[in-house]
Amino acid sequence: MKILIADDSRVMRQIVVRTLRQAGFGDHDLIEAANGQEAFDKVKSESPDLVLSDWNMPEMTGIEVLRKLRAAGNDVKFGFVTSESTPEMKEQADSAGALFFIVKPFSAERFDEVFAPILG
Repeated sequence: MKILIADDSRVMRQIVVRTLRQAGFGDHDLIEAANGQEAFDKVKSESPDLVLSDWNMPEMTGIEVLRKLRAAGNDVKFGFVTSESTPEMKEQADSAGALFFIVKPFSAERFDEVFAPILG
């Protein structure tokens, strides 16, 4: 399976990758995007099985990426790994079709709990 990690912080992308490996998902093909537009483009070009997106990114926010993908008929599994969390954000994520909303800081155990049912 292919997992796209979208975050404008290179360090945070590295932390997400490391945590995925610690949780036992390191054998998947992990690809990265540094902003929302790049994430949107890579979903189209790379066809990942799962997208882990930050909420606030340049060029296009994570929620904008998700809405644009759904509007284009793309139903890739998509969720958020973000430092911000409000009830409104979670509501927007749910209504747009996000499968999960993980708040930073996170653990390998949390990743396993969320991704095991999704990735099998």
